[in-house]
Amino acid sequence: MSSSSTLTEQRVKASEMSDGRSHDVIYQRCLQLIKQHDFSGEALDFGAGRGAFSEVLWQSQKFQKVTGADLLPRPSQLPESIQWLHLDLNNETGLPSEAFDVVVALEVIEHLENPRLVARQWFEMLRPGGHLIMSTPNNESLRSLLALFLRGHFVSFSDRDYPAHITALLGQDLQRVLKEAGFKNIQTYYSESGVLPKFTNITWQTASFGLLGGQRFSDNVFVVAEKA
Repeated sequence: MSSSSTLTEQRVKASEMSDGRSHDVIYQRCLQLIKQHDFSGEALDFGAGRGAFSEVLWQSQKFQKVTGADLLPRPSQLPESIQWLHLDLNNETGLPSEAFDVVVALEVIEHLENPRLVARQWFEMLRPGGHLIMSTPNNESLRSLLALFLRGHFVSFSDRDYPAHITALLGQDLQRVLKEAGFKNIQTYYSESGVLPKFTNITWQTASFGLLGGQRFSDNVFVVAEKA
């Protein structure tokens, strides 16, 4: 067996570890941001997994065309109206330049080996005036910083998360990576949902009656950036 086929098998296994979908809170927050910024046109769900959010994008009626891309094969239940690209996202995708108005990449970058490579690809895929909306675990939350202090790793990057989660990025890292790729107007948002340390069935938001949120009390960080 060649080293390239072995590497592909390892990547497929890592993809399957994540079950190919993210938490509904992440989907809901992303949809809020899409509506807030009034995104429309043709959308690429980059790292679409099992296609759950690709369906959400299509059902939102904000986009005239939705395409999902992932290392996992096309989900059997995916509506025919959604196109599917079977790609190893760690490699050059070969997708045409300026093909999409919006690229969505939810909980993807932490799975990839080279964040700068993928950021450059996102930039190339977008049409001028297009937007990227992405999310990743918030490594600057109170819960994650506490895990780093007590256990030596961010909360979403423990041994049980490996090899699915391999690239931990801070907010400053995201800003640098996207700026280097050419993005402008980079804005940071948070999921506004974060679980308590040791009490993962309770959120800071519930415990504080909605008073706590933002960077320290959210499990995920979102970034919206423009190809100006």
